Amino acid sequence: MSRPAAAVRSVIKAYDVRGLVGKEIDEAFVADVAAAFARLIRSEGGDRVTIGYDMRESSPALADAFGEGAAAQGLDVVRIGLASTDQLYFASGFLSCAGAMFTASHNPAAYNGIKLCRAGAKPVGEDTGLALIRDEVIAGVPGYDGERGTVHDQDVLHDYGQFLRSLVDMAELRSLRVAVDAGNGMAGHTTPAVLGPIEALTVLPLFFELDGSFPNHEANPLEPSNLVDLQKFVVETGADIGLAFDGDADRCFVVDELGAPVSPSAVTALVAGRELNREIGATVIHNLITSRAVPELVIERGGTPVRSRVGHSYIKALMADTGAIFGGEHSAHYYFRDFWGADSGMLAALHVLAALGEQDHPLSELMANYERYEASGEINFRVADAPASVDSVLKTFGAQVVALDHLDGVTVDLGGGAWFNLRTSNTEPLLRLNVEARTGDEIDEIVRRVSEDIAAQPDGAT
Repeated sequence: MSRPAAAVRSVIKAYDVRGLVGKEIDEAFVADVAAAFARLIRSEGGDRVTIGYDMRESSPALADAFGEGAAAQGLDVVRIGLASTDQLYFASGFLSCAGAMFTASHNPAAYNGIKLCRAGAKPVGEDTGLALIRDEVIAGVPGYDGERGTVHDQDVLHDYGQFLRSLVDMAELRSLRVAVDAGNGMAGHTTPAVLGPIEALTVLPLFFELDGSFPNHEANPLEPSNLVDLQKFVVETGADIGLAFDGDADRCFVVDELGAPVSPSAVTALVAGRELNREIGATVIHNLITSRAVPELVIERGGTPVRSRVGHSYIKALMADTGAIFGGEHSAHYYFRDFWGADSGMLAALHVLAALGEQDHPLSELMANYERYEASGEINFRVADAPASVDSVLKTFGAQVVALDHLDGVTVDLGGGAWFNLRTSNTEPLLRLNVEARTGDEIDEIVRRVSEDIAAQPDGAT
C-alpha cells in the first residue's frame, strides 16, 4: 500500500530510519521498508540479509517484522538476535550478506530505527539506496511472486569477540583494571565476550543490565553529564581506565585514571599512530571538527591525512575510495579497514587498552602526548535563519579571518592554532559550533563573540 510522503520522509532520513515507535514506526511500516530493501539487494545480486537488534522493548517485534518482509520478497534471513551495531557489521562481513540493525542508538526509549548495509558492511545512505527505498515505501512496494526466503538463527557473538581480538596484539599487556559503563545498552552484552577472555584485564562493570528504558542515565556519552557516573566509578574503584559506550555500543568514550574524559580526537591520534606503525604511509581519515593535532600527528608518523565532512556515510565512502587504514570522528566513531571499513567502538577500545598496557605510565600521561590544543566541544544554537546567522558571524570576525573553507558548513581559521566551525545539523534544526585554540581563554572569547552575535539576530538563538 502507498504511504503519505511527508510521514515517510520524516522517518527515512539521510543515514538511517528512525522515529517514535507506534506513532512513526510500527511493524507494518518496517515490513514495507524490508520489502523495498530486499528488492534493492536482489537487484544487485544479493540473496541474504542478517538482522540484529538492541535491548529496546520494541526491538524484537520490529526485527521479526523486518525478517518477514524480507523473506516475503525472496531474501534468506539470518537472525543474530541481541547485538551491538558493530556486531551486526561483523555479521554482514563474516557472512558476506546485507544487514539490518534495529536500534535508535542514544535516543530515548520511545524511539527505534534501522541501520542498513550491503554485504561487507557497506553503508546504505540517501545517495546509495535509502532514497530508492523511501520512494518505494511511499508509492507502495510491488509484490513478489517468486520463492519465499528461508529464516534461521545464528549466534555470532563468540566469533565477533574472537575476530576483534585477532586484530590487536594483547599478548604483552600488564594487568589493568578496566571500568566499563554500558549505560544499560548493548556493551553489557558484548564486553564480556570481547574483553572477558583477556587474562590481563579485570573488568569492573557498571550498568551492564540490558534495559532499553535507560534507568540510570541516557546512553549518550557525548553529553558530559552522562559520563559522571563512570568518572566517579573509576576513581572509587582505582581503575586504570574507564570506557563508556552508547546504546548500540558502536561508539566508545574513554576516561583516564583520574576520572578525566579523554578527547575522542586524542584517541583518534593514538589509534592512527598504532595503525601507521604497521603500514607506513597509509591514509587516515578525520572529520573536519576533530583536533588539528590529528593530521599533524599523522604527518609526523609518515601517514597521509584526509579531511572529511561530518557523518559516517562520508567517512565510509572515503575509507573505500582511498583504501584508508583508519578513520576517526569527534563523536567517538572509529573506522577500520580491517573491519570492512566500518566503525567499532570496541575495536578502538582494544587499541587504547593495548597502548596503555604495553607501557608503565598511567593513561593521563600517555594521552598527554596527543593533546595539543583546547577544545570547546559541540555547542548548539536553535536559530530561525542559519545562513543569516553564519553570515553575521563572519562579518563580526572580519579581518581576523586568515582562511575560510566550506567543506561542511564554514570553517574559519583565525591563525595561531585557533579556528571554529559552524554547520547546520543533518538531523535537527540546529546550528552547531566547534572551537579549538591553544588556550581555554581563547576558546571562551571566541564562543562569547559567536554566541552574542547569533543571539543579536532577529529571532536569534534560543
